[in-house]
Amino acid sequence: MRKIQMVDLKGQHAAIKDRVNTSIQEVIDTTAFINGPEVKEFQKELEAYLGVKHVIPCANGTDALQIAMMGLGLQPGDEVITADFTYVATAEVIALLNLTPVLVDVLPDTFDIDINAIENAITSKTRAIVPVHLFGQCANMEAILKLAKKHNLFVIEDTAQAIGSHYRFNDGSTKKAGTIGNVGCTSFFPAKNLGCYGDGGAIFTNDDDLASKIRKVANHGQSVQYIHDEVGVNSRLDSIQAAILRIKLRQLDVYNKARILAAQKYDAKFKAHPRLTIPVRADHSNHVFHQYTLKLNGVDRDALRAHLTQNNIPSGIYYPIPLHLQKAYLDPRYKKGDFPVTEDLCRSVISLPMHTELDDEQINYITTMIIEFINV
Repeated sequence: MRKIQMVDLKGQHAAIKDRVNTSIQEVIDTTAFINGPEVKEFQKELEAYLGVKHVIPCANGTDALQIAMMGLGLQPGDEVITADFTYVATAEVIALLNLTPVLVDVLPDTFDIDINAIENAITSKTRAIVPVHLFGQCANMEAILKLAKKHNLFVIEDTAQAIGSHYRFNDGSTKKAGTIGNVGCTSFFPAKNLGCYGDGGAIFTNDDDLASKIRKVANHGQSVQYIHDEVGVNSRLDSIQAAILRIKLRQLDVYNKARILAAQKYDAKFKAHPRLTIPVRADHSNHVFHQYTLKLNGVDRDALRAHLTQNNIPSGIYYPIPLHLQKAYLDPRYKKGDFPVTEDLCRSVISLPMHTELDDEQINYITTMIIEFINV
């Protein structure tokens, strides 16, 4: 059996190695390293794939969130609502811009942001909602858009874990994750479903004026060289990463199908076990499985992880500490116990190897080791 990886980037690269090497060499030969033709072509191709008017590439997913908020004109003291159960970058950029992060709990089944909790958190200072499309499926965007319209709020989608996923509206229509709110943001970190070979990110919007503002913010606040209309940042996707992403974008649906198939095989092994809760698929979204995350019921997670490690099986905890209990985000408004679902998830979830190269032998071995442990 091949060595089991949490994410098998080497295996994925092997299938596209020749194309990647050729594309990288072409960039080097042209020396168009910054904002070269590959960046422009990737932008167009991603716009077509997502069905969105504007894609603005940038340096990473965290920058994407920050630039989106700057482009929307959010001001210090404005409140921005987001989930307590997410990676720190979502709240980090809110704090960096001297906005006020307002954390809310998530749902116990899909782990997505709780709509009722959002509504209860809205005040006269609220300006935006940042739903996180966690682990590979969309939050309840139709309900979020309804709330945003009612209270005149911006919606900034964090789709770093769900690119390629789509949301189903009540009328049967669909839109790709990241293209539903005012603006969407993603990361091309190597382990993502669409990952480059370094850092990268992008911002999506159908709003022409907002796209123009975001492009300006991402380019030192300038739309014409050396004419700086406002304070901006320097955040761009380099041409080599764009060349790699063009190749991988053509494979994205194939990659996501491989993840979905692996998840179904995990499900088949685990679904009969009362001490394991398999990932719940929301009715309104497909799931592209950036992570395959089990919820443990009465299982010693640390002991299980040790057992897996002893048997050469990697695992991950996403996430071990809620944002409201992180030292950097301690706030007198929040205390332990205020977010019971998030706190329970942080104690009970475990993520298993999930990538495009998982084979049946590996999945059978992983599931056998877990079931043997919980049945003892």
